[in-house]
This record gives sequence, structure tokens and C-alpha cells, in this order.
Amino acid sequence: MGFKRVWSTTGVVALTGALLLTSAQTASADYVRDKQWVLDVFAMKDTWSETQGQGVIVAVVDSGVDGSHPDLTGQVLGGKDFTGGGNAQEDKIGHGTKMASIIAGHGHGAGNSSGVIGLAPKAKILPLRTLQTRDDNNSDETWGAAVRYAVDHGAKVINLSIANDGGKTLSAGREAIAYAEDHDVVVVAGSGNDGSSRVSEPAALPGVLSVGAVDKHANVWEDSNSGKGLALTAPGVDIVGANPTMSNGYGVGSGTSDATAFVSAAAALVRAKYPDLTAGQIINRLIKSASFLGHKGLKAPDEEYGYGIIRPRQAVTMDIPAGPKENPLGQLKSSNSTSGKESEETGTSVQAEKKKSSSSDILVIAGGIAAAVVVVGVLFAVIRSRRNGGNGGRGFGGGVSPQGAGYPPQHPTYPPAQQPYPNSVPNQGYPTPPQHSNPYTQQPPNQGQ
Repeated sequence: MGFKRVWSTTGVVALTGALLLTSAQTASADYVRDKQWVLDVFAMKDTWSETQGQGVIVAVVDSGVDGSHPDLTGQVLGGKDFTGGGNAQEDKIGHGTKMASIIAGHGHGAGNSSGVIGLAPKAKILPLRTLQTRDDNNSDETWGAAVRYAVDHGAKVINLSIANDGGKTLSAGREAIAYAEDHDVVVVAGSGNDGSSRVSEPAALPGVLSVGAVDKHANVWEDSNSGKGLALTAPGVDIVGANPTMSNGYGVGSGTSDATAFVSAAAALVRAKYPDLTAGQIINRLIKSASFLGHKGLKAPDEEYGYGIIRPRQAVTMDIPAGPKENPLGQLKSSNSTSGKESEETGTSVQAEKKKSSSSDILVIAGGIAAAVVVVGVLFAVIRSRRNGGNGGRGFGGGVSPQGAGYPPQHPTYPPAQQPYPNSVPNQGYPTPPQHSNPYTQQPPNQGQ
């Protein structure tokens, strides 16, 4: 069946951080809200006056989502379990619940002022459980089936806070992502937590919005995978979220999982604000509104920052032309496509994979045919030569040069969107690096094209 381990992109760091928060003597719901530094640096109160993600379903393909958590009540749909355990709202790890809270948590208590509030608090979560424990094989067949289910049940954004162990996504996973892209769904995935210079799959696949992690100073997290094909970066360090496995219901951790959830939430905000835009145009807005936030001399796409760090408020308020309907990051093609140019256009379709895997067989067969033709030709020439008294006759030449499936870059070049940015905006009370004040408040030039 080709099973392959696919890990969540939060990792052990999340567990360590969760234990630290749980052991704090002053830990409380209000303390949890105070830990959400992202809300301030993204000026979310201003953003929510524009949109809160209402009407958008975000699928969380993960360890399940605990819909009974006080910060998620009423936000979580029925979903489906793909592990055989039967309940998509059972989360034994806490990972999926944390992602859901980052996306659509609404807090609790008076005025919902306590607990975790997500960037898109009125979006709905579709929980799709594909693993029960951290030791489970989250195979391509399993999460691929969940992606298809999400598409068929109205999800407009799919959060994949997962990354494989360095291998390639199998056909079941690629087909599922191609299906999602073909049905106007934004697919978001984490780049991985290995500190590698290579973006992990499925994030690295064409059309997928791949996400790396940065800290509150807008610096890349040391364990965030980077490299060609990275699309965006988002907060992923010291992130608090709901976690039903902790005694107080919350945990703190770092990882590209968290960054992925923030981008999924931002996508939900934009989809709610601009319901007529295609998935590709939503991605375009997220890219065009991103910023390098004071990191000078970078050119988009940068291998560590992609097209920049997301800015949800600018993504919903900037004057950005809709642009082409197509996904600026490319698109996977399904093997069911009738296009004869799949392998040349995408380089990642199943049909192209089959051509590649069978190319050696084609060469062997072609070589055999060529050899047979040569032998027949030689015999014919010898016979004719003898008949003509040894005079040279007209001979044969033969050979087959089949062309293998070409694989272009997975993420087509996109027009650069960033320039060096000013650093003269005062901070908002968060620690800042020596070279500039709070980077998240800086305003780059209008990037609408």
C-alpha cells in the first residue's frame, strides 16, 4: 500500500512548552489570552471589524479536534475519523485541537475575554482525524482520503499541519491535493521542523501554500525548514493554544504547524471578505500583502521567508487587483485529466510519474527493436552485396530516442512583491531586535499589481 510516516509539524517542542505552561503557578484563562502575542502584532481587533471568517469552513486534517473545549464550543462540525477509532472530536494528542483554536477559537467567559481566540473566530472547523497517537502512520492514503472528504463537504481551506519524513508524496496524496486544487480549495501545509534547507512535502507540491515559522521579532525560527518553494512565513514560536491533554486545557509550543494554522486562518478571513475570488486569487492576496518586515535586501521569493510574513489586516484591506483566476503557485494535475500536456505543465502528475517509472522499460524495448532492425538491415545488405558482386548497396539505420517526462520547478516564478521596508514605526510593547523596532507594525509600499 506504500504506507509512509507523516509527522505533525509541531513536534516535541510543543509538549515541552505545554508542560511549562501547565506548571506555572499563575496559569489561568486570562494568562492564556495574555500569552497570545500574535493578536497584538497583527492588530486583530482592527481586522475583525472587516471580517471574522464567517461562512468559511476550514478542514483540519490532524489528530482530531475536541469540540467540547470551552474555546471551541459551537465551532466544530461533525467531521470524520479515518483511523478506525470512530470519533473525529476525540483528540488524544492535543495537536489538532490546538490548530483549530489558532484558526477559529472564540475564547470563553464574559465577553469571550478569556482563553484562546483564533484569527478567524467565526469560521467553522471540519475535524478529520488521520492519526490517534504520535506513533501512528499518517499515511498518504489516509490523509489523502481526508482531503477528498473535506472538498466534498464544503471546506474552502484545508489545513495540513503535517510533513513527511523526507520522502515524496505518493499518488494517493498528490491525487487528493490535485482534487482540492481542481475544486477551488486553498491547501495550506507546514514546511517542516528539521531546520533543513528543503521544504518538506506535501508543502512543496505545486499549488500548496507552504509555510515556515518566525518568532515575535519576525526572525525565522531556527528549526523551520526553508528552501526553494517556500511561499509564506507566519508566527510559530511560543504559540499558545487549546490542548485537552493538559490539566488546564492549554499548551505552548513552537513549530511550522502553528504557522500553518495562522495562514489557514488568514485565508479564511480573506475568503469571507471576498467570497467571489478563486482560491488562486485568495493566495495572490496573501502573497501580495505579505512583508519582509524590516529585513532589508531580500528579494521575493526568498528561501527563508518566501514572499514574506503574512499580514492578515493588509490581506483584507489592501487595494490588490484580483488578478488571474489561476493559482500563482502552480497546480497539480490529476491522472484523470484529459490534458495531453500534464507532465510538461506540472511535472508532478501521477501520469508523469508513471512515465518516469517506466522509462527504463521503454528504453529496453526500444533498444531491442532497434537491434532487431539493425540485424535485419545487415543481413539484407550482406545478401544484396553478394547478389551485386560485392558492391556496396543502400543500407539501413535505426534507433528510438524516447523523451522522458520533464519536471519543471514545482513553484512557478511569481512576480516579486517585496522591497526593503522602512523601520521607523514605534513598537507595541514587545521585545525587539537591535536593528529595528517592532517589525510587525511596519508598513511596506503598496504591493497591489
